[in-house]
Amino acid sequence: MTLQFSLVAAAPESVDSPCVVVGVYENGLLTSAAARVDGAAGGAIKRQVESGDISGKAGSVNLLFAPAGVAAQRVLVVGLGAQKSFDAARFQKVNIEAARALGRLPLESAVSWLADVDVPGQDAAWRVRTAALAADHAAYRYTATVKPRGAGQPTLAALAFATGAEAQPGLDQAIAIAEGVRFARELANLPPNICTPAYIAAQAQAFAEAHDKVACRVLDHEEMEQLGFGSLLAVGRGSANKPKLVALEYRGGADDAKPYAFVGKGITFDTGGISLKPGPGMEEMKFDMGGAAGVLGAFVAAVKMGLPLNLACVVPAAENMPDGDSYRPGDVLTSLSGQTIEVLNTDAEGRLILCDALTWTARTFQPQAMVDAATLTGACVTALGKHASGLMSKHDDLAAELLAAGEATLDRAWRLPLWDDYQVQLDSAFADVANIGGKSAGAITAGCFLSRFTDGQRWAHLDIAGTAWDEGRKGLATGRPVALLAQWLIDRCA
Repeated sequence: MTLQFSLVAAAPESVDSPCVVVGVYENGLLTSAAARVDGAAGGAIKRQVESGDISGKAGSVNLLFAPAGVAAQRVLVVGLGAQKSFDAARFQKVNIEAARALGRLPLESAVSWLADVDVPGQDAAWRVRTAALAADHAAYRYTATVKPRGAGQPTLAALAFATGAEAQPGLDQAIAIAEGVRFARELANLPPNICTPAYIAAQAQAFAEAHDKVACRVLDHEEMEQLGFGSLLAVGRGSANKPKLVALEYRGGADDAKPYAFVGKGITFDTGGISLKPGPGMEEMKFDMGGAAGVLGAFVAAVKMGLPLNLACVVPAAENMPDGDSYRPGDVLTSLSGQTIEVLNTDAEGRLILCDALTWTARTFQPQAMVDAATLTGACVTALGKHASGLMSKHDDLAAELLAAGEATLDRAWRLPLWDDYQVQLDSAFADVANIGGKSAGAITAGCFLSRFTDGQRWAHLDIAGTAWDEGRKGLATGRPVALLAQWLIDRCA
């Protein structure tokens, strides 16, 4: 179920709602909304602060049921932490925790005053957008292959933010971006026996058919063979699920304006191929199409926002399986660009499908800028953990734009060098380039490999191996970097 958002103008003590949400800082400092509720309720919040029941610790939640003098049935008091250090990241955290707490209550709607909490350097539109995206993320439930839990119980369906009308643009953006994030998360969470290359192609085609200004083209393995996609096709050769190249195009800008382009790694399942991965944790390799999901989600967000620009989104989709016909270590592949590639490890397959997709995207769309997203290397997870995506580009201005978009949305990236010094690690005696560069600087050498297929292009690479999903058997896709990419497009329109 999709969470519905709106803005309201009302007093927290007098609004008739199943629940109102207010904030309290540490040391008992009440926000203006909490103070109004407290005054109407005869000091009910302050008494709980004084007794220690309400600590104000960031993300803590306390529920007051049917407090006298307040029209709402419940008051959810959310801790904001210390006021002097309150910042954007804390604001996002407390809104996530508030939405989680609301999701545990038997109610269908609520009104939140958290979007009115002051965040240094941020306006009302940013606060509402961030609060809505945080709530939508917390409210997401995967149900495609699971029986719904708690069927028949009321669940949160509508959340209103009490703030001024000047926040409406932020809410409009949040609704569109949230739809893109949900699209990406649902696609990535699906099991690999459902989410195959053909399934991704079908989802893209269905979206194009449902929206004006959007067209979809799908290349099958036979067409790619005729065109010379030697690198991409080699990766998918061992699977019964044949590769697809999926291309979506949105024409929201001038007819003569060059498009922006996204390219996303779409390995729908990665066994490692002949260089087989260890068994434990391999089930998480259904998330190896997180880059594809991310760029498709950003495309959805751009279309839903009606951004006045042209955008292409290209997904090379394949399954990396061991088979009698699989490609092998030692094989030399001829890529679409004409460059030959020595395969040293079949588990470095993402770059092999991306290089052909990048070449085709540049030739087909001649984009003014091209950004790829890929769950590319474990080395990036080692370097940056789960908090930041790795960003690589030889274009300082493009890198700065993407970093700024990540900061604005809290979908952050960190720039890694893409110096030519690293290129020697990809030298091969048998081909123009090897597909891996040895043990050191694995994320960077993967970026260096891709850079060889983007000559003359204004291009950046996002390694989202650490940020695309939460680890563990119950870990879900995060929907990153949809917010970052959507913000980058919004900024281009400004």
